[in-house]
Amino acid sequence: MSFFKTTLATVLGIFLFFALLFVLFMVFGLAASVSSTSPIAENSILKLKLDNPIPDKSKPEDLEIGSLGQFSFAQTIGLADMINTIEHAATDNRIKGIYLELSSTPSGFANLKSLRDALANFKTSGKFIVAYGETMTQGAYFIASVADKIYLNPTGLVLLKGFSTEIPFFKNTLDKLGVEPEIFYAGNFKSATEPFRLTKMSDYNRIQTRELINGFQNIYIETVASARKMSPQQLTQIIDNLTVRKAEDAKQSGVIDELAYYDGVLNDLEARIGIAKDSKEKVKFANITTYFEDVKGDFQKLTKDKIAVVYAEGSIVDGLGESGEVASEPFSKMFRRIREDEQIKAVVLRVNSPGGSALASDIMWRELKLIKEKGKPIIVSMGDVAASGGYYISCIADTIVAMPNTITGSIGVFGMMAELDNFYADKLGISYDTVKTTKFSDFPMSAIVNRDLRDEEKIIIQQSVDQIYDTFLQRVAEGRGMTRDAVHQVAQGRVWTGEQAKQKGLVDVLGNLDDAIRIAATKANIADKYYVRYYPTDKDFATRIMEQITGKETKQNIIKKELGPFYASYQQLKAITQMRGPQMRLPFVYNFE
Repeated sequence: MSFFKTTLATVLGIFLFFALLFVLFMVFGLAASVSSTSPIAENSILKLKLDNPIPDKSKPEDLEIGSLGQFSFAQTIGLADMINTIEHAATDNRIKGIYLELSSTPSGFANLKSLRDALANFKTSGKFIVAYGETMTQGAYFIASVADKIYLNPTGLVLLKGFSTEIPFFKNTLDKLGVEPEIFYAGNFKSATEPFRLTKMSDYNRIQTRELINGFQNIYIETVASARKMSPQQLTQIIDNLTVRKAEDAKQSGVIDELAYYDGVLNDLEARIGIAKDSKEKVKFANITTYFEDVKGDFQKLTKDKIAVVYAEGSIVDGLGESGEVASEPFSKMFRRIREDEQIKAVVLRVNSPGGSALASDIMWRELKLIKEKGKPIIVSMGDVAASGGYYISCIADTIVAMPNTITGSIGVFGMMAELDNFYADKLGISYDTVKTTKFSDFPMSAIVNRDLRDEEKIIIQQSVDQIYDTFLQRVAEGRGMTRDAVHQVAQGRVWTGEQAKQKGLVDVLGNLDDAIRIAATKANIADKYYVRYYPTDKDFATRIMEQITGKETKQNIIKKELGPFYASYQQLKAITQMRGPQMRLPFVYNFE
């Protein structure tokens, strides 16, 4: 017995020793991380490299361990903090200008326009912006066009080719596999199910898609042409004819200013900040992440009155959900806490979601309604996309703010099931038999069924979809002060730009998140002084450490890093495979490149 006691004590002692050692290692590592942070140097240039998607909300990513044992989390700056950082730089004497290093910008068009608007405001301070790219996509060039001077690598390319949308169709594939999709939808323009029931776009979908991308291109041309001192007709001709086919074409057509390698760009930057040609002094760049960490304390002034900014970013799902999803359970709990917090005087709901579960959307709509009934104004700020279920949770707002190129609308509902009986029988040799107590005991409860749906089952499901669509129309009519018939005229699953949606009465104001916050402060009568609290709140350091160690977040982060700009498509495919019940979802993923 004493042997086992001794062994147990030894094992326990070793475990406690290593646990204590780990804690001490973390403490010293964090201390080293903090102490090693250097201030921003005088005569610096703020550097933006926009080669990763810009999320709405800033967030820590993977745990990183430095060579000296420092612990830190790689910071991803969200759009709002990036804009605030740029605004701060305009009045910071240490920052003399901005350098944009651009190639590809895998972010949505609305978020890019918000960022570009912030850069344009920065220029009013009298400070310079210089842009350089070895090659530039249309999205990268959209940002670059705000610069005082645009440089392109002599062997590079700016690809200005216009906008297009390509949708894959799977009906023939499903036919070959023996999979029969059963489709239920409400709204002629609700095209999310078309890839599974057609071999090409319907006329309805082609009309709305053409109008959508034409609207985007008009905004693009007007913005860029004005900045480059061209007429819209000149830029349209350059795009229509694919005039820019090599670097020299870009310079001759006025698309860029100069052809240069990186060292040539550095020479320009040195001259702008007063470094002599023969000087040994080098340009000091302040990475925007480092600069944000240095100045973020200046963004807020603590006061009693608060505005809650809630980020609803990702697909809308039932239950607990995962990272990057708008899940009904945690978001409902969060909305209840906001409702009960007497210091929170108004709510800004930042929606960047293509929609998802109809049930989850309605659950969150109810919680938002209770906040409104409590007397707290709700202002919605729409990002790249706030469509279908994303619009459902938005329509309760006192004021809806959208960017001109936000994708919104898609007020419609669909459901989809796959009958796999022929696939199982013909391809796998599997058959099913059923014993049941009632006629509807085997009524399908998932998107996969092992038999053909009966006609009366199809009627029941379609009635459910129609009823949810009718509820959707009623919610919008109530929230927007419209009649049900008036909503139906602009609904039917049709997608609109923010500019079009304002004309149709679905949006009140064209603007960004800051505009929405100002409107919220005014409506709550706290315009002079308030504190912005962001939700969902970040997890504490210990929780993030444990999730990193246990691998809870690692898998998702690895997938995100590996897929890069294709991560949004992966999320959509994943959402389709996990669908349960009727859906309020945008019919496509739009990449602005």
